[in-house]
Parts: sequence; structure tokens; C-alpha cells
Amino acid sequence: MSVLRIRGFALPEGEPVDLYADGDRWTSDPVPGAELVAEGWILPGLVDAHTHPGAEAPGDPLDDGILRSDLRAHLESGVTLIRSPGLADDPPDWFGHGDQSPRAFHAGPWIAQHGQFMPGWGRRPDPAELPAVAAEQAARTGWAKIVIDWKPDDQVIPVALLREAVTRVHAAGGRLAVHTQHTAGGAVAVEAGVDTIEHGMGLDPQLLPPMAERGIALTPTLAAISSSLATILADPERARRSWAVPGASVHAALTAAAVEAGVTVLAGTDSRPHGAIGGEIRALVAAGVPAHDAIAAASWTARSYLGLPGLADGAPADAVVYDADPRTDLTQFDKPRAVVLRGKRVL
Repeated sequence: MSVLRIRGFALPEGEPVDLYADGDRWTSDPVPGAELVAEGWILPGLVDAHTHPGAEAPGDPLDDGILRSDLRAHLESGVTLIRSPGLADDPPDWFGHGDQSPRAFHAGPWIAQHGQFMPGWGRRPDPAELPAVAAEQAARTGWAKIVIDWKPDDQVIPVALLREAVTRVHAAGGRLAVHTQHTAGGAVAVEAGVDTIEHGMGLDPQLLPPMAERGIALTPTLAAISSSLATILADPERARRSWAVPGASVHAALTAAAVEAGVTVLAGTDSRPHGAIGGEIRALVAAGVPAHDAIAAASWTARSYLGLPGLADGAPADAVVYDADPRTDLTQFDKPRAVVLRGKRVL
């Protein structure tokens, strides 16, 4: 099998590189006879840090065919690494492996309180058992996901209980993501010291500096929330009654402020269709996030946060190649020239 080779200008620095795939690792040492498969602007493989592939609609069971299709859509968009903070069920063994699936981290099924979250999805342990359930999940897959608030009048998980879950997840060697879309939930998440806040709508901006200090990342799923807001505002009566409008209306500004405050912001698409990471990058830029930082949230920063290096000797052989510098032409994310996963060209 011939060795794959790419060359061009590598982000984040924009310096010229010439890389060879030594199996599933990059090397800059020339390999005679290597096949040059693409030239252009090179990024470490993109990351979708909040995606739920494998089910057509909320509450549906995990479907193998839908899962394969969703993962292919991710690959075609340049995404070679996903994090699924919540799945309809435990995925099959091939998930996250081989040429047809991006590398993957997942948190198994969501963990929620009784009477909350999507019917048919997730686990709802008794409150006293919640920390143990989260720790067991994290021990198996490295991540657990807790829905700490849902509807506006629902009870938020008590901070002492969430702090115990954090402690036990960390003791198991894992990390804890939490779903929150209300101000009270965001406050509890930061106080408890979770690892990532998913969505974060309604988050008090005064909590951004403590988040940065404690290494709590934010995955704002901005494009999905902005799209939902536009749909709500199109119906004045619905907009008048919607609890989501106040938080969603300032979510873009909150996201830009998080980047400015030094919070690690991760790009995640959340909803269907899959393969829309370019839309999330553009939503970040539209919110006022510098293009370099918006792309970082979907590439080198996200990879680093999840424990994978970028385009360096010995790093996993993942990359996406574009015809032009995507920092100055965000439409490049809609048309990768080449996608490399595990040292093989998959697009």
C-alpha cells in the first residue's frame, strides 16, 4: 500500500508543511514513492464536539443504517473527530473505528432526572444513584452527560449532588458534560466544577471568568439555537409566550464574550442534518468571534481539549485540505478538496 502525502500551508500557523502518513501517524520525514493526494490549505481534521448521530427523531431508537449515514455526512464535511454527549443507546463496536466512522468520544445515553428530557431517551436514576451512574458511564467511555435542567419550571439538580457526580466521574478517570439552558442551571454547573457546559443558554456572563480559570469549556451549539430562535420569532404569538427567546436572543453575544474571556469554546452542531460544522463556524464568526478562533473551536483547539494533537510528527493522521485559506473564505468549509482519516483518503 502506498504512503499518502499532503502538502501546503498548515493551520493554525499557516506555515508550509509536507506530511506523510506513516500508518495512522503523520511524519515530516520524506517517504520515497509516497502518493501526493492533495495540496492546499491544511487543517487538522475538523471536530464536531456536540452531535447525536444515529436516530432520525427525538425518542427514536439507535439505528445502524442511520448511524452510518450520519457519520458519512460528518466525514464529507471534513469532520474526523466527534464527541457525542448523549446517544439513543450504546453504539456498536465499529463506532469510532475504521474508514467509515470519525474517531469518536461518547457519553452513552443521557442521564436525566425523573420526568425530564426526551421521552424514550436516556436513563433516569433515583437522585441518590445519579453520581454512581455517571461514574460508571465515564469509566466505560471517558465521558458522562447529565441533563441538569430542562423546562423553566423544572427542578435543577442540587449543586451538592452534581458536585458529588463530578468528584466520582473524575475519580473514574472521566469527564462530565452537562446540558443547561437556564440561568440557575448554569450557575450550578460552574459551582460544581463540571468539565463542559453544553448549550449554556441563559448563562450569567459574570460566570465566564471563573469558567476560564477552572477550565470549564462551553459548547454553545450556536447555529442550532439561532435557527430555533428565528423560527420562534417568525410567529409573534409564539415568540411572546416562549421561554427561550430571552436567552437565545443574547446567546451569540454570550458566545463571543466567552471567547474574549478565555473560555475554551468548542464547536458543536447538535441537531440534524449532520455534516453542518461549517455552519457552526460561520455562526461563531457572525457572533463576533474572530475567524481564527472560530475555526480553532472546530479543529486544533477542540482536538487538544479532547486529547489529540494537530498536524505534528507522531500525531494521528487526520486532516482536511482546502483550495484557499478558510480564515478568509468561510465557504471553503462547504467544499473540502480532500479529507484524510487514519492515514487514508476518505474524500
